[in-house]
Amino acid sequence: MHKQSYAKFGLMILVSTLVMFALMYFNIFQLNHIFFSETRAYMAVMMGAAMAFIMMGFMWKMYANRKVNALILVCSAAVFGVSLWLVRSQATVDDVAWMKAMIPHHSIAVLTSERAHLSDPRVQDLANRIIEAQLREIDEMKGLIRSIESGS
Repeated sequence: MHKQSYAKFGLMILVSTLVMFALMYFNIFQLNHIFFSETRAYMAVMMGAAMAFIMMGFMWKMYANRKVNALILVCSAAVFGVSLWLVRSQATVDDVAWMKAMIPHHSIAVLTSERAHLSDPRVQDLANRIIEAQLREIDEMKGLIRSIESGS
């Protein structure tokens, strides 16, 4: 069996992690709702670590150095654990980072409320109120971000 390159494995995990991060923004309502989100970055790293662990498990025999393979598993588990802690604790998320994470989150609510095929008038009314509230809050957060970042 042909032995694979560890650099190629690492590049595959890195590219996949970056793609997963980008994909998390595909369900926003409009492009100006895209802001960098620490939480999404931690989630992408967590998914990349899980993918590295699973892939090394399935591809163990394709990589020659058993110690390096085991190190990849241990490091993947550690990165997963740290990323999970960062996602769950929100320890590094401050005012601006929180709003930059919440804007895409609110945008998803607008998209799903706007595009769902709703037939019950009560549910449609709820969706309309959600759209209105989320768009209003997005505008408020954008204003607060501008204010905080400008120091005013």
